[in-house]
Amino acid sequence: MKFTSSIALLALAPVSASAWSTSTPKSLSTFRSVSRSVPATILNSYSTATSGEANTESFRVGFSEGDSNISPWHDIPLKGSKDGTYNAVIEIPKMTKAKMEVATKEPNNPIAQDIKKGVLRDYHGPIFWNYGCLPQTWEDPNEEHPELKCFGDDDPIDVVEIGSKAIAMGSVTEVKPLGVIAMIDDGELDWKVRIVVSVLCAFTIFMIYAQSLIY
Repeated sequence: MKFTSSIALLALAPVSASAWSTSTPKSLSTFRSVSRSVPATILNSYSTATSGEANTESFRVGFSEGDSNISPWHDIPLKGSKDGTYNAVIEIPKMTKAKMEVATKEPNNPIAQDIKKGVLRDYHGPIFWNYGCLPQTWEDPNEEHPELKCFGDDDPIDVVEIGSKAIAMGSVTEVKPLGVIAMIDDGELDWKVRIVVSVLCAFTIFMIYAQSLIY
C-alpha cells in the first residue's frame, strides 16, 4: 500500500480529474430476514436492522426508510441539508476493529464484515476514528486518474471522521469535509476523505494545529 500526499479539499477537487463517479453500477433489490430493529442516528427517518450473529459471516446491518428497505449506497443522498455538508454512512465505529463495509455486491448493500481468503477481516487493534463511505459515489475501475495513473477500486469513496466521539455503525451523519488523501492499494486508487461531524469540531482541530505551530 502506497500513500500519496494530501491533494485537495473535497469542495475544490474536480470530479473530471479523478476516478470518482456518482453512477449506480449495481442493481437494487430487497434485503430481508432481519432479526431485530435498532435505532440509527436518524437523518430523514432512516433506520437500521440487524440480522445474524456479530463477528460471523452472517452478520448484516440493513437500512430502511419508513416501511421500505433501501440501499445506503444508492438511496441516501450525497449532499447534506446545509451548504458544504455531505452525508456519511458510518461502517466502523471509533475504537472497534472489525473491518465492516457496505456489501456492494449484495441486494440493498447491507453493512457486513469484509472477508479475505475465507477469513473475517479485523484491524490489528481498535481504530482511532470513525470510518465509513459517501453514498451515491463510486470509484470507477474503468477510468484512470490523469496524474496518479491508477484506476478506481470499484467501491464508494471512503471517509475518515476524526471527531472525538464514536458514532454507531449504520449511522447516517451529516459531516463537513476537511480534505482528501489518495491511497494506492494493490494498484487501485482508493480515496480517503477526512471529515468531521461539526464545524465547531473543525475549528477546534484548527486551533490545536495552530497552537502546535506557535509552540
